[in-house]
Amino acid sequence: MSVRLRLPFARQVLVLQIAVVVVVGCAGYALVAWRLDGELRDQFGQRALTLARSVAADPDVARSVIAGDPGHLVQDRAERVRRRAGALFVVVTDRDGIRYSHPTEALLGRRVSTDPSAPLAGREVVRFERGTLGLSVRGKVPLYDPTGPGRAGQVVGEVSVGFDAGAIDRELDDALSGLSAFVAGALLLGVLASAAIGVRLRRQTLGLEPYELVELVHEREAVLHGVGEGVVAVDAAGRVAVCNAEAARLLGTPLERGVPAGDLDVPGTLRDVLVGRSLAADLFVTAGERVLVVNRREVRRHGRDLGAVVTLRDRTDVETLARELDSVRTLFDALRAQRHEYANRLHTLSGLLHLGHHEQAAGYLATLVADASGAPAAEPLPAGPLFDPYLQAFLSAKTAVAAERGVRLDVGPGSFLPGRVTDPLDVTTVVGNLVDNAVEAARQGERRPARVEVELLGDGPDLHVTVADSGPGVPAGLRGEIFRDGVTTREPTGGRARGLGLGLARRTAR
Repeated sequence: MSVRLRLPFARQVLVLQIAVVVVVGCAGYALVAWRLDGELRDQFGQRALTLARSVAADPDVARSVIAGDPGHLVQDRAERVRRRAGALFVVVTDRDGIRYSHPTEALLGRRVSTDPSAPLAGREVVRFERGTLGLSVRGKVPLYDPTGPGRAGQVVGEVSVGFDAGAIDRELDDALSGLSAFVAGALLLGVLASAAIGVRLRRQTLGLEPYELVELVHEREAVLHGVGEGVVAVDAAGRVAVCNAEAARLLGTPLERGVPAGDLDVPGTLRDVLVGRSLAADLFVTAGERVLVVNRREVRRHGRDLGAVVTLRDRTDVETLARELDSVRTLFDALRAQRHEYANRLHTLSGLLHLGHHEQAAGYLATLVADASGAPAAEPLPAGPLFDPYLQAFLSAKTAVAAERGVRLDVGPGSFLPGRVTDPLDVTTVVGNLVDNAVEAARQGERRPARVEVELLGDGPDLHVTVADSGPGVPAGLRGEIFRDGVTTREPTGGRARGLGLGLARRTAR
């Protein structure tokens, strides 16, 4: 079984950066050395050529070569020039290439070891050649007869000046010694910088490898878009960092990454939660036609504020069922209240008939018919102005429940609804929330008898609803906030959310 070792990514980056720095540094060093070597070769070649020209320009040297140099003038002057210029050699020859000067006197009178044809043909050349004194860069120029009418065809010899190739290498080494120190320092700095980048990379990625980051991204996408809850992540600057499709659906607005949370088109209470002005723990809010449960959790790591995560759960269906259950409970309470009342009345009517009090039984029956609403402590509900059966039944049930709580519910004299409502559920939602709040306020108030009055007026396609009660009224500090989600004067009971009814009523009416 073979085990494959995977080098950490940060270390891979470090090795790669160091390799790049070393390759670039070495390549730069080699390029500079190559260019500098070429320039030094050219410089030494030009120096040799210039020195050879100066020797060839001396007419005494040319005349001595023509005369066979009987006084060794050529040798003396060539050696003085060589020593003064630091050259390897200064050689003067005749047209046959026979030396008249050379640092080694034993080689005088012998033919030069390199080809003299170019300068003897009248051309100046610079060459790297190996002769009797070793490898050298040499400049060769023709030597002309100074007494002739012109230079064409009057070449009487050549002058060759050479500089030791080792001198070029020594100067190159001197020049490259400073460059070597610079390149070494640059390489060291590059290695240290690469190591620092590797450390920072590990910190930025929390020590995770790229494949681990890819897996985390895939897992995050799977979790965000696989859960049934809406998730909105807000960074420390208050901008939307992450949002799944469920959150956009629940809020009814697209949430783009990087948008400030305060600029989102969401209800005020939810916006306060997103921007962090208020904390949320199972907070019930309404967004459009939806009832949402909102939670906000701050996220910190190693003492660093990373923002917050807001989760949204849809409770619309549950709240709809709860409202319908409230309606059923209201009707049940009304029936339960009326059952005992009608049982007592039937017992009384049966007794009167058994005792033969027929006139009293008829009068008692007429009283029962007059009290058709069934409210034991309330006046009969004048259903005449309301021709909608839903509202008639709904208000009758509310009248009975209010009577059980010691509150009288009346339909105001200004009520008139000739037609039927087109959406009974929305109408009963609005009216029911208003009536329930009014009944509770009247029951807790000090005025007696406790009363609630409802007026409904149909105006073409519109329905105007007014609900008044004998309670103390809305506290001054809550008058501007009473329709906001979560604002209530009562304590939660039975795990049910409070402070949603009036806000829901206003949104439904709108």
